[in-house]
Amino acid sequence: MAEVSQPAVSFDLAGKVAVVTGGSRGLGRAICEAYAAHGANVVVASRKEQACVELAEQISTDTGHRAIGVGCHVGRWDDCQRLADRAYDEFGHVDVLVNNAGMSPLYPSLGDVTEDLFDKVIAVNLKGAFRLSVLIGERMAAGSGGSIISVSSIASILAATAELPYAAAKAGLNAVSLGLSEAFGRTVRSNVIMPGAFMTDISTAWDMEAFEKRAAMDIPLRRGGQPHEIVGAALYLASDLSSYTTGSIIKVDGGAAHTNA
Repeated sequence: MAEVSQPAVSFDLAGKVAVVTGGSRGLGRAICEAYAAHGANVVVASRKEQACVELAEQISTDTGHRAIGVGCHVGRWDDCQRLADRAYDEFGHVDVLVNNAGMSPLYPSLGDVTEDLFDKVIAVNLKGAFRLSVLIGERMAAGSGGSIISVSSIASILAATAELPYAAAKAGLNAVSLGLSEAFGRTVRSNVIMPGAFMTDISTAWDMEAFEKRAAMDIPLRRGGQPHEIVGAALYLASDLSSYTTGSIIKVDGGAAHTNA
């Protein structure tokens, strides 16, 4: 049996390069900032290139580590290729890929879900994550290995009428992520973070009174999560502390999936 060195007990990411999609706001922003604070160089990617560039400049100023912003619509395979190529051109390697980009448009009823809406939701939440994981995962496997982290949702196991296309896409992301752990093992780990309700900029559109009532009944911690509360799981899966963790789904949902199962 091969010997495995024991890592230091820390979230040290010094020398690592992380690509984070949906990285300019919400959970993605919190992850980018945390990775850089722990020593990583970061590629901030989202559809809004200027927001990515601004955050990257701020991260570099605050931490002293390199960060670049890249405009990328992950639902388009050509954009995924350009993002992967840009990361490798700039840094020479990628150690961590976080598939965080997502969207869940509102619709009045299931009958009002258009083909265009359905296709966009699948493209951004599932197709892009698959393509990026393959592009970067193959290079990781051919090099020094790495970690692929896909941000799913408890909707993938608790599908609600108001978000069925999104729930289906995230369920597919769970399946793809687990399959990648087999495809790219031994040296590339692939895991899922499954968040519940988080208080990001998206939550500003919620009926907060109704949400607080639901949280009191359905979430053991009786509240939504704050963006910084995703960071522990993201740091664990990016760091060498998770060297024996692959094909796993880590729920970060205040206990909601347990009480609603």
